[in-house]
Amino acid sequence: MKETVYTKSAPEAIGPYSQGVSASGKLLFISGQIPVDPKTGVFAGSDIRTQTRQSLMNLQAVLEAAGGCLENVVKTTVFLRNMGDFAAMNEVYSTVFQKDCPARSAVAVVSLPKDALVEIEAIAVI
Repeated sequence: MKETVYTKSAPEAIGPYSQGVSASGKLLFISGQIPVDPKTGVFAGSDIRTQTRQSLMNLQAVLEAAGGCLENVVKTTVFLRNMGDFAAMNEVYSTVFQKDCPARSAVAVVSLPKDALVEIEAIAVI
């Protein structure tokens, strides 16, 4: 069984996709979260640290809307516009995922929606 997840605490989808999808009430697939502040509709900042923090906050909001928390995340994928930002992104990421960290991939891409510096997606077990 598939159920979509929506929260006003994360940015609205900017295309034909859901913020998250729960499969059989156990697996949660969270769409890539860019650093849009859901209250203002604009980026939380212009640097990688601020953008990473906001992307993770958005991810957390979708998790919570589905009844989960960051400890439920088993896999993330981080998309970076510039791999030179990896260390700074990783610094912020490590403040959120401190122990029993999820598996993770980090890849550089040519561009991201709205010219974001980072986008983070996740899979969680609720």
